[in-house]
Amino acid sequence: MEVRVLDSNMTGAGETDVGQAMYELASSLFPICRSLTGQGVRDTLDVLAQTVELQRRAVATGTPLFDWVVPPEWTIRDAFIKAPDGKRVLDFSASNLHVVGYSMPIRRLIDLAELKRHVFTLPDQPDLIPYRTSYYGRTWGFCMSHTKLMSLPDAVYEVCIDSELKDGQLDYGEYIHRGRTEDEILLTTHICHPSLANDNCSGLALLAMLANAMRGRDTRYTYRFLFAPGTLGPLAWLSANEGRVGRVKHGIAVSCVGDGEARPTSAADATMRSSIAS
Repeated sequence: MEVRVLDSNMTGAGETDVGQAMYELASSLFPICRSLTGQGVRDTLDVLAQTVELQRRAVATGTPLFDWVVPPEWTIRDAFIKAPDGKRVLDFSASNLHVVGYSMPIRRLIDLAELKRHVFTLPDQPDLIPYRTSYYGRTWGFCMSHTKLMSLPDAVYEVCIDSELKDGQLDYGEYIHRGRTEDEILLTTHICHPSLANDNCSGLALLAMLANAMRGRDTRYTYRFLFAPGTLGPLAWLSANEGRVGRVKHGIAVSCVGDGEARPTSAADATMRSSIAS
């Protein structure tokens, strides 16, 4: 989706125009399969760079971040659960929430009882797909609606997660609006969640639009906008900027700022609005 960028001071742009542009940006971010590392993060930064002039950073696998370490980069190409008749009862291409983030590769036949030990659901919200990750545990798993899991007949299923863990990098981006002083306001938003509209396509879109709107404005404070994977992204920034921490006077982490009250106007809108509401 093409992202429409408003001028730096929003000249002539009403609330509806700004809101629509922000929604379009969030919509373009929604389908991308993001994780702690990987191509999805880089693709997301590419989209955000159409709105805000990002400085891109990359930190190699194995780099110490205080008492944390940058993990291997995760890549996923496909995943499914296939019934004996050959039909996919779960398909990663239908929703990137279907796979536990950072799952190890696997392809084998298992019975229903074993399959259930690797499937996460939300029994109290039986029609929703949960979001799960295993960044630091070498395991694998799927996520699906509880209703779907309960409908599976007792049989032998083929499970496949076509993924890879290898040395790579952790990516993040930042934008700095220079003020009259070096005292900083730090605004940060996490970039690692996949198709979760409220948490956190909404935060990414809002912060990108705000950064764009501040261009050319005269401010007392310097404003730093950080778009980074959760926990490790800010640690990567801190480890590279310890000498600047004393200049940060205020800060805020931006997430879950979507408006769930708007009504969908299409099937695609309905999917995204549903995610915002949840």
